[in-house]
Amino acid sequence: MDPLGGAEFAAKYTYLNTSACALLPRRTIEAVTLLTEETADGRPDGAGSFEIVAEARATYARLVGVDPERVAVGSSVSVHVGMIAQSMPTGSEILFPEGDFSSVITPFTVRGDLKTRFVPLERLAESINPETALVAFSSVQSADGRTADFAAVRAAAAAHGARTLLDATQSAGWLPLRAGEWDYTVAGGYKFLLCPRGSSFLTVTEEAQDSLVPIHAGWVAGEDLWVNSYGPVRELARSARRFDEPPAFLSYHGAARSLALLEEIGIERIEAHNKALAARFRAGLDELGHAPVPDVSGVVAVPGLGDRQTALREAGVLVSARAGNLRASFHLYNGAADVDRALDVLAG
Repeated sequence: MDPLGGAEFAAKYTYLNTSACALLPRRTIEAVTLLTEETADGRPDGAGSFEIVAEARATYARLVGVDPERVAVGSSVSVHVGMIAQSMPTGSEILFPEGDFSSVITPFTVRGDLKTRFVPLERLAESINPETALVAFSSVQSADGRTADFAAVRAAAAAHGARTLLDATQSAGWLPLRAGEWDYTVAGGYKFLLCPRGSSFLTVTEEAQDSLVPIHAGWVAGEDLWVNSYGPVRELARSARRFDEPPAFLSYHGAARSLALLEEIGIERIEAHNKALAARFRAGLDELGHAPVPDVSGVVAVPGLGDRQTALREAGVLVSARAGNLRASFHLYNGAADVDRALDVLAG
């Protein structure tokens, strides 16, 4: 299994840490560098291009199977989730898996007037009831790589009239996502989407759009972009663009190139590649007597082995330690040699 992406990547270490932050493709670095130089020179294009932001929006929409009008751009998952949380009626019950990532949870808990309930991930679907207003969860758990039962959660939510919020940060870019199946999805761009930090994506179904209050709306949220610089915005965008934050142009000039690379290679091909590497790593761990968390995810966690992170780093293998787990995450720029190198170090 050779890496995908060719000359786009040139890591100097055995990098198995995309769940923390991705390697940037060469084309992305070039796009960011170009805009930086244009800004430094005072050239006309140095302020950044809304056309390139639109290009990134459209490519992301194709990757997740929705119309570009269903996609809002922003800076972080917590900002997207914060808007959803602030839009919930007082007393609403929000259901979460235990131990999910804090950016999915905290925007709701800080309100103080919502009912929050936590259940084991494997019981998430069965725990949805008529009192549940929203079920919010990550597609792949950050701490241990477990994947949720998407179909069961969707069916239970539909049966009880609950809305759904899926955080795809740990899966978008390697696991096919049909964003239209969820009321809201969020995805930070700087992990498996290969984008610079400062890029993040929100999708909202047309049916759920009116449930959100665009609490950070500025001039970029207007239907007519260039007529809202002074005074109240005359008309908010009729699409999900009403939820846009002012784009960080350096990030989005890079994001447009990164997303294009993912589209060129194909998410299904990346999924097969990542899962094959993860399966190779799990098999090797079993041979070494280390039992990984059982799943078919491209993110592999080994309970109780988090203290080996330092030794691996000293040997040039970059992984994460999360909640006591050693976490390795595989992506298109990894190959079988990376898996074997990590196993060799763990074998001592």
